[in-house]
Amino acid sequence: MREPILVVMAAGIGSRFGGLKQMTPFGLHGESLIDYSLFDALRSGFKRVIFIVNGKIIDDFKDLVGSHVEDRMEVTYVCQELDKLPPGLTVPPERVKPWGTAHAVLCCKDVIDAPFCAINGDDLYGLDAMQQMYAFLKSGPKPHEYAMVGFELHNTLSEHGYVSRGVCQVDEKGYLENIVERLHIISTVDGPMYTLDNQTYHRLPEGTTVSMNMWAFTPQVIEEIEARFPAFHKTALAENPLKAEFYLPNLVGDLLRENKVTVKVMRSKDKWFGVTNASDRPIVEDALRELTRHGVYPDGLWK
Repeated sequence: MREPILVVMAAGIGSRFGGLKQMTPFGLHGESLIDYSLFDALRSGFKRVIFIVNGKIIDDFKDLVGSHVEDRMEVTYVCQELDKLPPGLTVPPERVKPWGTAHAVLCCKDVIDAPFCAINGDDLYGLDAMQQMYAFLKSGPKPHEYAMVGFELHNTLSEHGYVSRGVCQVDEKGYLENIVERLHIISTVDGPMYTLDNQTYHRLPEGTTVSMNMWAFTPQVIEEIEARFPAFHKTALAENPLKAEFYLPNLVGDLLRENKVTVKVMRSKDKWFGVTNASDRPIVEDALRELTRHGVYPDGLWK
């Protein structure tokens, strides 16, 4: 079996953040959140990485991020372009937003040849989560055996706006039963709540397990995405042609309901960090300073 791959999804626009989170410096020496994930991946055993980026920023990305690991890992760059679609599908003339995380993985069709861990480029999952992912992938999962790292909802909310999370139902054996992407979750004095219409809000327990898009897949998932993309595309053109996205949690949920896959849920003891809104930035910067002070990360990742 070929070495497992880390797939970093870093082509999002980040409209609520107000800039490109993928290359924003958060660390004491200008490190991005991807730098911290790469550092954890190297410590966990990963030797290969695929960066999924916007073609317009690929040169800057290589200089500011990719260059840090090009002599440490086997590095591949993939551009998530709007017209990278299954045959016969078209792009709405005014669309600029990427097609979502499932489409990002689909863009890697020609370069994924081993089980892989897919992560968001603007999230930091921690060493424990990365180690569990590498161990699972290295164990040689069967084509239908997937996994994810789950976090507690209350540890993933933003104090400065709404967030999107994959809300999970997990059985007593630790396997995912169902997952639904909730796009508008807020923190309130009464606990986490979500809305579907910006008017009526529904409560979620604070201890709800959520996916932060840290998935372990086998190459078989590419076939599933490609087969399901035309149906998504048809609905997107009819309902929301400029912004509809194909999300990995929704894909996994469909596969679970069809009994096509199993998804092992691994729990991380580390706290998740991420930036959805610009106001989250100082919180993440302070957290990284504390982690550095306590020796979790060195003072300068790439020194």
